[in-house]
Amino acid sequence: MDVNSSPKLESTCKKCFWKTYERLFQKFNASDEIQIAFKSFYDTLMEEGDHLSTPEVQRELSAYFSKLSGVEDLFLEEKNKYNKLAAEIVKEWKPKLSKSDNPFQLALRLSIAGNIIDFGADHNFDVNKTIEKVINNKFALDHSDELTKSVKNAKSILYLGDNAGEIVFDRLFIETVAHQNVIFAVKGGPILNDVLMEDALETQMDDFAKIISNGYDAPSTVLDKSSEEFQKQFKNADLIISKGQGNLEGLIHIDDPRIFYLLMVKCDVIAKTIGVEKGDFVVFNKTYKEK
Repeated sequence: MDVNSSPKLESTCKKCFWKTYERLFQKFNASDEIQIAFKSFYDTLMEEGDHLSTPEVQRELSAYFSKLSGVEDLFLEEKNKYNKLAAEIVKEWKPKLSKSDNPFQLALRLSIAGNIIDFGADHNFDVNKTIEKVINNKFALDHSDELTKSVKNAKSILYLGDNAGEIVFDRLFIETVAHQNVIFAVKGGPILNDVLMEDALETQMDDFAKIISNGYDAPSTVLDKSSEEFQKQFKNADLIISKGQGNLEGLIHIDDPRIFYLLMVKCDVIAKTIGVEKGDFVVFNKTYKEK
């Protein structure tokens, strides 16, 4: 397990990025001119972007395709669709949650299941099948007991949001936790299907948490590029819950006992980084030994 540095931009990452934009070419009926211009930019970035982190590379690609296509929010349709779909699924699970012997654990698992809603890493997914899998399997890394204790002891919680749709499951978890001081952070601008301020308001996250922007439009938390307000909240939080693979990519190199990572592992690079298998579900804190 190598968690002391950010994951490197490997060839598999580059292939994954390119697949995303092949799908976007089709979605927006991109002209040959746009495809050629983007491919040229992509090739140059892959060759000369070694100084950039993986989330920063994704940011550059998204911004350039938006410029070429004239579309600011490339996944707006998908985000709206999955916010609504997730709301219907959560509505079905709420009665089961109230009857559960361990509502915290069930809501936690539902939140992690929601992490499957990702148009950056994998275009094909089934939310209900993923829920069933998370409910019936052990976490590959399980620091959920430590998370439970940390929630009880924390005076303030900073929750780093990941994707639209997924946010509805996050809201259910935050509602179940019922902590009086939760801050939910969204991304600073459109990037993939990552959650924005409008998604948080649309899904009523503001009923259970204060919402802030991290001030940066990468699919991650990149501290040195984040807003002053966000950095202040990050510094002062007693507990930080980091949702999703993207946020992990931006923070995994930091030795901070306050950070718990909640996610489904979607690629071999991240699996290798944290010592699990692709497709595993984890509740992970770097400061605790593996269980």
